[in-house]
This record gives sequence, C-alpha cells and structure tokens, in this order.
Amino acid sequence: MNPIFPVGIALWDELQHMPAGGVWWVNTDRYEDARRLVNSTLSAQQEDAKVAVIVMGTQPDKVIDLTGDTGPQKVSLFSAQKNESSIKFLATDIMCSINPERYLLVLLCAENFWQNITPKVLRNWLHKISKWCQIYNCTLLVVNPGNKTDTQFSFLVDAHRSLSGLAGLRFQGDIHLYDVAFWCNEKGVSAQQQLELRWQDHTWHLLQQEENTPQPRSDEKQILSHAAVLEGAPPLSEYWTLFDDNDALFEAARSAQAATIIFSLSQNPQIEPLARHIHALRRQRGSALKIIVRENKASLRATDERLLMGCGATLVVPWNAPLSRCLTMIESVQGQNFSRHVPEDVTVLFDALRPLKLRGWLQWDAFCNAINTMLNNPLLPADNKGILVALRPVPGLRIEQALTLCRPNRQGDFVTIGNGRLMIFLSFCRINDLDTALSHIFPLPVNDIISNRMVWYEDSQIAAELVQLQKVPKEQWMQPLAQASESEKPLNVHRENHRWRRDPEPVTLLTDEGAP
Repeated sequence: MNPIFPVGIALWDELQHMPAGGVWWVNTDRYEDARRLVNSTLSAQQEDAKVAVIVMGTQPDKVIDLTGDTGPQKVSLFSAQKNESSIKFLATDIMCSINPERYLLVLLCAENFWQNITPKVLRNWLHKISKWCQIYNCTLLVVNPGNKTDTQFSFLVDAHRSLSGLAGLRFQGDIHLYDVAFWCNEKGVSAQQQLELRWQDHTWHLLQQEENTPQPRSDEKQILSHAAVLEGAPPLSEYWTLFDDNDALFEAARSAQAATIIFSLSQNPQIEPLARHIHALRRQRGSALKIIVRENKASLRATDERLLMGCGATLVVPWNAPLSRCLTMIESVQGQNFSRHVPEDVTVLFDALRPLKLRGWLQWDAFCNAINTMLNNPLLPADNKGILVALRPVPGLRIEQALTLCRPNRQGDFVTIGNGRLMIFLSFCRINDLDTALSHIFPLPVNDIISNRMVWYEDSQIAAELVQLQKVPKEQWMQPLAQASESEKPLNVHRENHRWRRDPEPVTLLTDEGAP
C-alpha cells in the first residue's frame, strides 16, 4: 500500500492527505509561516515515515525544530543553493544520497526565489519533477515564501496536470487565511475553499466557524448621527437621531444591529479614540452596521484614513464634500454588508497601518529590511505602500554630498547610499505626489542636484528591485560623510520657506582718528 503523508494542518482528510506519487505546492507570504508549516508537517508524520527536507539558502538545522515526541525517528536534511541550478538538478542530487521511493520530500524555498525564474522554466521543472515523483513513488511538498505570489499563484492554477495540490497561507494580522485552489488525493478533489487558521502552541488550529444566525434588521432605516454632520440643519426625517458628541453616539450605537452610524471628525487628536469606537462596534455588532465618518475639517492623512477603514469603517466622507454630496454618499451604502476582515486586537491595526518609526539615513541592509517589512504587511493596500526612488547626482557632486542635502521630514521616509546611487523610500506616497515630496526633502531645486532618477511604485516592481538591492555586496555600501564639529549658529540669519536669508544689520564706519 502506498504511503499517505498529512500536511501539517489539522484539517479533514480531503484537504490534508498527500499520497505518494504527486507534487503539492503551498505559498506563504512570510518566511516565518513557511518555516512553521514545514516543522508542523514533520511533526504530523508517523514514527516510521521516511522524510527528507531540502532547505534553500540556509543551513537546515537553523530551520528544523521538532518539539515533543511526535514526528519520524529520522529526518534526512539537505541544503540547496539559491540559484536555478539547484532546482534543475534537485532530483539527481537527492538520488546521490537516498533512495527516494516512498519518501516525503519537503522543499523549503528561499524567500522570493521563484520571482527570478521564468514561467517557462517553472513549467518545465514541474512537469519533470512530477514524472520523477510518479516513477519513484514519492511525495514532494514545495513550501514557497514570498511577498508577491499572486501572479505566480494564478500561473500555478493552470499547472494542475503537474500539481496534485495548490494552496496559499496568508497572514491577516491576528489570523491566517488558508486558500485552497485545488487538492487531489484518494478522497477526491476539493477546490476553492478558504479557511481561517491560527498558530498556537506550535500547531495550526482551524478556527471554528460559528453558524451565522440572521440578525434582526428592524433598525435598518435608523440613522444615528453627530449633530455637526448636518451643519446645523434639523433632523431630516423621523429616522434621524442627532447627538452632540461622538461618545454619546457610540453608547447609543452599541445596541444597534443594522443602523447607520455617522461620526464627526474635526481635528487630528480625535482619530485614535474614534478608531477604537469603530473597531469596538464592528467587532461587537457585526457586519450589517453601516459606520461612516464625516470629516468636517481637513484633519485626515492618508494613513489615518486607512486606519479608520481597517478598524471597520464603511465610508469616510472627505471634508470638502458639500452636505448634498455627503447625503448622497450615505444613501449609497444602505443595504450593504461589511466584508473585510477586522483583527481582534486593535493595537495590531495601530502598529500595522502607521508608518515605520524610521526617518533619515539607514545602512544598506537596514534599508532593505525596512522595505521588506512594508511589503509583507498584509493590512496595507496593494500597490499603495510607498515609492522607491533611485537618484544619481549631477556630475561633480559626490553621492555622500548629495546625501547631506537630502533631509526627509516625515516619519517613514528613509534613505541610504550605495552602488553609486542615492536610494529613498517614501512611505504611503502616491506617484502623482512624488515631485512635491522631493521638493520638500531637498532644500535646492531637485534638477540642480539630480541628473536622473528611477522610480518604482507598484508592489511587484518594488519587490523585484529589492531582490537586486539585497544582492549588492557589502563593499559597495557607502557611509555618510563624517559629521563636522558643530559650529556656532550664524547670527542674523533666518529661514524663509526653503532658503536661508541674512538680515541686514547697520554698521557704523570709523574715521581715521577712530571716532565716528
């Protein structure tokens, strides 16, 4: 009888079993989750199971960590180089050490490894490795971590002739979503399933889906609003109820089921308590509630608006929208259900949706790690995490000198130098605002300092360039100029907009005799 190996997630057999003779593929958006999945898969095997693990780019003993008494008695460990040749000769190299028959082979890829492999090479490799697994009656599980696997996932869906199973594990702040595209085994074929998981006690736990009972919608026409939303107008109908402050509105909304709740926002310090109110209502009162924020004065930045939306707001009405437009937008969300996931802990949202607490110059490797952290944040919107800019100074101006003119002011904007370029990452900056942002960073006209520039603003573009940046050898990393000793502050000088101006001071000239 052919062996059947379970994947390391406690699911029913249709989504867990991996019979010998096939290839299964699981994408993860974080390397940490990939490592956990590999270890949990090893722990789920029988004591007499034949198991081998191939770890790419690092030593296997730094990754494999079997806890407790579960798992096979013996695990063969292999390391692979992070290049295309290691994949091409994978089967040959394994057969030099073990007989793969009736083995479970787990391949843990390096992060973002397949982004540099063409689809044609991947297709041919899958076809060959699938035939090899059938001939030698073994199972191959490929665990592929990467921060941009959507395009690759779409390509792999069409590779069902070479793959027996395809799934993805996505981090959502406090839970993980396990998306199963298809999974074939002796129990049949399962497809298009999404499950919620949680990593706890070194195990992937399936969250119990509570049965949704129909919510009473008797208050669906009710609108609970801050009085400032109507700009002094009386309630528009018997369904409107006005409150003088957001706290009173929040207390009244805690008993609502499907009503419309409209908060007012007039200054920046109100954002954090308002976000907590919205998060509490969304988690406690369900998805039928319509939660709207009306900005009465310009006080929201792009990151603040994302925070409110992430906490569960249905709609944010901008400050420059007239009352008539505001009422139309309120009417447009009637009958809708909120469908986005809201993390259980609101602090996760505050930490994830605010810019990194970094500003100014970073060393090359710290610069790359900071960008990688932004790209791996699942709560940030796609293709709107920021802009990566590479600048080359004009001839005669050294990179180190150009760095002294680069003065980021916003939190989350950081810079580094190396490989003959000045690299800047502008968090949450839109491409149409790039020129404005650079004019605030450099005190002189940008064209007088920079000869040319390259810009990456989509996640896939930034991720691809990040792979190249991480390959830059340490010898090409550059350091800023040594800081000179602090001199006395110039007298009679003040800063006006972006330029320094010297204030004239009357001078009395002396005669030859020394008297005025």
